[in-house]
Amino acid sequence: MENSYILKARGRQFSELYLCFCGYQECAPGYAFGPAVRSNYVIHYILKGKGIYRAEGASYTLEAGQGFLIRPDVQTFYQADEADPWSYLWIGFDGSRTAEYLAGLGLGENQLTYRSSKGNQLYRIVRDMLKHNTYTTANQFMLESLLYAFFSALSEDLDVVSVSGRSDGSLYVRKAVEFIQTNYANPIRVTDIADYVCINRSYLYTLFRKELHMSPQEYLSNYRLTRASELLIVTDLSVESVAFSCGYSDPLVFSKAFKAKTGQTPSRYRSRP
Repeated sequence: MENSYILKARGRQFSELYLCFCGYQECAPGYAFGPAVRSNYVIHYILKGKGIYRAEGASYTLEAGQGFLIRPDVQTFYQADEADPWSYLWIGFDGSRTAEYLAGLGLGENQLTYRSSKGNQLYRIVRDMLKHNTYTTANQFMLESLLYAFFSALSEDLDVVSVSGRSDGSLYVRKAVEFIQTNYANPIRVTDIADYVCINRSYLYTLFRKELHMSPQEYLSNYRLTRASELLIVTDLSVESVAFSCGYSDPLVFSKAFKAKTGQTPSRYRSRP
């Protein structure tokens, strides 16, 4: 027997990321969908049972606790197992920053499947979405908040493994760089950066050396000093204020570091022709 519960979101008040539809389905043995093409992104999460997913020249055998991504305008096919048919939930979504947000999870063209232990939480979120099935301003905001809650829950323990079978270290580096660029003005340390991306300091060092050919500390120092050189040119801030604005609590330490990098003191750098 096949049971399904579906919500089609109507109207669109948001542009970066918005819900198109969502649902939950208990599939009959052998139930299949496709080959078909979607006009938006869809994420499925398998609550029980198993089945197959085919997309972009690859075939995946998936089971409870796993899920798959469907990308827009890509032909896909999926089918429930004959002996142990799957039940799954799904959300369809789109928006101007959707690909970017998915990349932040490690999902995209080169990674279409994942594993997560947050099935109960994801199911509750989709059930809440289904309750807000009328077009009111309050429901539009609620559905938007639930969509972000879905991504938040998914990101908590999402296990995405590259084709080679190793975790994608470039994702950790990208998130570490974003953290540095956002927090360089604060007294952050490499340990803080490693804690933010949830890996140990030595592994972060290894990834930075591999991806950027420098240590996390070198990247942090270089970024701070680059921002300092910009502030010296485009503002009238004192050297002390520039130092504080770039994460240096001691102007003397800043001046020494700046001269070591540029060959000039901050004052001399500012006054150059």
